[in-house]
Amino acid sequence: MMRLKTKGLIALGAAALSFVGALETEACTRVLYETGTGTYITGRNMDWNDLKMQTDFWVFPRGMERNGGVGPDSITWTSRYGSVIISAYEVATSDGVNEKGLVGNLLYLAEADYGDPAASGKPGISVGAWLQYVLDNFGTVTEAVAAMQADPFTVVSANAPNGRPASVHISISDPTGDSAIFEYLGGKLVVHHGPQYQVMTNSPPYDQQIAIENYWAPIGGKNFLPGTISAADRFVRASYNLKASPKYKDRRDAIASVFSQMRSVGVPLGMSDPDKPNISSTLWRSVIDQETKRYYFDSVINPSVIWVDLDKVDLSASAKPMMLKLGVPSNVGGDVSGQFKPAEPFKFLAP
Repeated sequence: MMRLKTKGLIALGAAALSFVGALETEACTRVLYETGTGTYITGRNMDWNDLKMQTDFWVFPRGMERNGGVGPDSITWTSRYGSVIISAYEVATSDGVNEKGLVGNLLYLAEADYGDPAASGKPGISVGAWLQYVLDNFGTVTEAVAAMQADPFTVVSANAPNGRPASVHISISDPTGDSAIFEYLGGKLVVHHGPQYQVMTNSPPYDQQIAIENYWAPIGGKNFLPGTISAADRFVRASYNLKASPKYKDRRDAIASVFSQMRSVGVPLGMSDPDKPNISSTLWRSVIDQETKRYYFDSVINPSVIWVDLDKVDLSASAKPMMLKLGVPSNVGGDVSGQFKPAEPFKFLAP
């Protein structure tokens, strides 16, 4: 009987793998973890095929005058909240948390389609500014969802400095455990809103990711889990790991749990597939404690965990933007909140 059961699981697994294998694969993983005390921690992996991608920490105070970065028809705003973010190539906000504990993560999505900016008749915003707009303006997921559903702008994309399309979707979460996923498909915004949306990877679009996870859930991770580095397989494993992990009351244990979950779905450095150029190595991971507003960063290139405490940096309207280079030998581990230097904010990606 055991042999028959195993054969059945293998057949089931093969069927699912043949389905997800046909999908375009991409990088990055995000999870939202609930602790034993009812607080929340967001973890994410940044997977990308350019090991030299410039990555820096930034402190952006409230009261900054902003624009969408795509010319005279760009949307404009003044930041309501200060934030600490991680930039990509100095053209995009890829990850961050604001002073209200709202966390945002930018992940690749090959199927993203923002529509024709010229035909929309709405102000434009750079894909690199999209997440920053959310962190600057909203204190909760509910606020952000309401504003985004009003469709206030058109996202304008371009190629990243390494030549790959800047094609993304966004996840956000807040200290209550509320969560939302924003995707543009066929030129229309699709929103998945609710605390149940705890895991996100990349392709396929999110509704298909959920369907794949639901397929695997009855099988159970103790019997069989898909093991490739594809986004769909990582979604299934990350979902199982998150559900299987204890809800630790001790904060140190809770942070360690999220780090271990993110490492378990990382893609080894240098791994690639010439037939699937969208498969990328994990370059770094972040873990954000949304109660204490402590922002951890762990570089694969320079493997030492550093962190920023938002209550130790100046987010007031009179403060200057500050920057700290990441992935350099001076990042020896520990609290780096006092190591930021004044810097001119980067310009968002434009066509």
